[in-house]
Amino acid sequence: MEINPFDDVYFMKEALKEAHKALDKNEVPVGAVIVCDNQIIARAHNFTETLNDVTAHAEMQAFTAASDYLGGKYLNECTLYVTLEPCVMCGGASYWTQLKKVVFGAADDKRGFSTLTENILHPKTVVESGLMKEECSKLLTDFFKAKR
Repeated sequence: MEINPFDDVYFMKEALKEAHKALDKNEVPVGAVIVCDNQIIARAHNFTETLNDVTAHAEMQAFTAASDYLGGKYLNECTLYVTLEPCVMCGGASYWTQLKKVVFGAADDKRGFSTLTENILHPKTVVESGLMKEECSKLLTDFFKAKR
């Protein structure tokens, strides 16, 4: 029997660590990791305030880091773990990377890619939602409550 400690929960916990890094920088606490062959090849969190760049979402930062690591633009053997459902921009970018799989925690009922009637992800991309939803949602809810 082979034991593999690296599962979806393990990798989502790593994405949550990234979200906490964003929180520490007063960024919206969203974190992401990209995994290939059970190895994290990219870690990222929101940098929109730090970089003064509305496109500096955790996913966008992770796509760039993963592509640099692999030496190519396609991530078709990779899985993105992200604490919040990707927005339309990040979903569209994931189409071009040809991600194998997207796993997200909290749904984004206002700006998430799933609010569209047409799927904007690559047709071969598998989506899993709701992993560690409570932990991911609480981090965001607490952040915005503190802002008000």
